[in-house]
Amino acid sequence: MTIIEKIEKDTRPVEDIPGVAFFNGKFVPVSEATVSVFDFGFTRSDVTYDVAHVWQGSFFRLEAHLDRFFASMDALRYKIPYSRDEVRTILMECVKRSGYRDAYVAMICTRGRPPVGSRDMRLCQNRFIAYSIPFVWLASPEKREKGLHVIIGSTFRIPPGSVDPKVKNFHHLDSVRSIWEAYDKGVDSVFLLDYDGNVTEGPGFNVFAVIGNKVVTPDAGVLEGVTRRTVLELAREQGFVAEERKLSAEELRGADEVFITSTGGGVMPVTRLDGRIYGNDRPGAVTSRLRDGYWARHGQGPDATPVEYN
Repeated sequence: MTIIEKIEKDTRPVEDIPGVAFFNGKFVPVSEATVSVFDFGFTRSDVTYDVAHVWQGSFFRLEAHLDRFFASMDALRYKIPYSRDEVRTILMECVKRSGYRDAYVAMICTRGRPPVGSRDMRLCQNRFIAYSIPFVWLASPEKREKGLHVIIGSTFRIPPGSVDPKVKNFHHLDSVRSIWEAYDKGVDSVFLLDYDGNVTEGPGFNVFAVIGNKVVTPDAGVLEGVTRRTVLELAREQGFVAEERKLSAEELRGADEVFITSTGGGVMPVTRLDGRIYGNDRPGAVTSRLRDGYWARHGQGPDATPVEYN
């Protein structure tokens, strides 16, 4: 059988992803929201995005996510035909149509496709896409409860002078290379250092250390996560000193507790780092308090934006 015959005989179904997307000005099944292989978002990773979440029927800190998304588009010189209010309405409609009360809600802008024969990005029509799918967890229930095992990787984080991490982006090959190192060593995830040996972040999450009465997180080379911001606020409310500063690998290894934060899971404990066991391989008291406080802020108050389901 020739390769062409094998291709034509292949009847594997396309994966049907549940959810609702806004694509090309219409609400469609998520599986229909596809990007051209000629879009610079695909060929050059010329794209920005943001991810909010709905928990028990309400968006959490939606305005903060919209702030960051529009700031990222401004930084990359993107223009879309929708105002902030209209984007908010589109996100709400995606969730309403999907019906999910716990949802992962993304907004994306790509550079778009240039005219045939041109590479001039000024001629591209920027593309806006949004979607709502079931809530995505960064770690399994067992790992969220008992703790993640992590290493500090040997691959350096892309320096912020090259790719600004405050602009949420898909320049993830440093993380991809690092996570393979973690897989090869039989652990769950990885922290990346900068070229000076300071901790930055991990693949899709921020890093925190508890050192005495201080809750410390790196201040450079990182995305300024919305969950990160929430935890810094909670730490101050609970009487801790919350610091954004340089955090060396050595200081992190010697911390009392280590945890990570992400929209996809909130506050998640790290109970092993480079083989060192923290808290008898169980989440520490400070991590647990901050995790409980984080989820308690959902569903009511100024951080919650209810979805008006049909």
